[in-house]
Amino acid sequence: MTPLAWILLGGLALLWGTSFLSNRLALQGMGPMTVVAIRTGGAAVLLWIAVLVQRSPLPRDPRVIPRFLFIGLLNCALPFGLIVWGQQFIASGLAGILNASAALFGVAVAAMVFRDEHLTPRRMAGVTVGFLGVVIAIGPEALRGLNLTSAGQFAIVGASLCYAFGGAYTRVAARGIAPGVAAAGMLTAAAVWMIPAMLIFEGAPGFDWPLRVDLALLWLVIGCTVAAYLLYFRLLAIAGSGNTSLVTLLIPPVAITAGTIAFGERLTISELLGFAVIAAGLCILNGWPLRMKPRDVPRRAR
Repeated sequence: MTPLAWILLGGLALLWGTSFLSNRLALQGMGPMTVVAIRTGGAAVLLWIAVLVQRSPLPRDPRVIPRFLFIGLLNCALPFGLIVWGQQFIASGLAGILNASAALFGVAVAAMVFRDEHLTPRRMAGVTVGFLGVVIAIGPEALRGLNLTSAGQFAIVGASLCYAFGGAYTRVAARGIAPGVAAAGMLTAAAVWMIPAMLIFEGAPGFDWPLRVDLALLWLVIGCTVAAYLLYFRLLAIAGSGNTSLVTLLIPPVAITAGTIAFGERLTISELLGFAVIAAGLCILNGWPLRMKPRDVPRRAR
């Protein structure tokens, strides 16, 4: 992890962590499907412009179209929709905490699907501890009776499950496609799903919402989606997937801080404890700090 990699990691955590706050602000002027439709459609346009500027090679096989439709559904349309819908009923900080379970589901799904992704004892321990943290964060009252608050919590967890299956499918379906093209195609496909859903269930947007909603949408499109994806692929190239996954631990504190500053959100002790346990599970899962090796020190004459 070079200084540049740490800067990019912090920037990515800031972008994705503030998406939960932006969702809550955008919901003050429109429904959840409209939020996601505008986010994915606007980001798709800007990413295609970036692809054209960079002259990235485009896939010529028409079979990538149905693949992208499925990638866009699992990686963007469904999880974005579930997160925004759930945030109508729970704090943005709690949404950020529960969203961290995506890494746990990702490991479990990859172990079931891919032969080279073994669920070792350490990984099993990390997943188990992490899921215990999810249960603590949700709270036992959510299991006693389903209400809108518990439904919102389960929606965020469902989004994490979508990310896990979407990541596994993308690894196979988007193989050999330039990262920028894959991101643009994925968001275009998500918009193809969400724009008709918006028109059917919520109608065409009236664009008569307050300025703060416009700013939230602008940040969702440009910051939390376009800039975040470009930053993510850049970080992945220079730091590797293991180090990039550190962002999973940094997103919840950003979401909690943003929700506290903007809306005065206060999380319960069980929710904060749940985050601590989830973080411990992710550390076990990734072998931190055990896998961090000290720098080589030149041998001195004895």
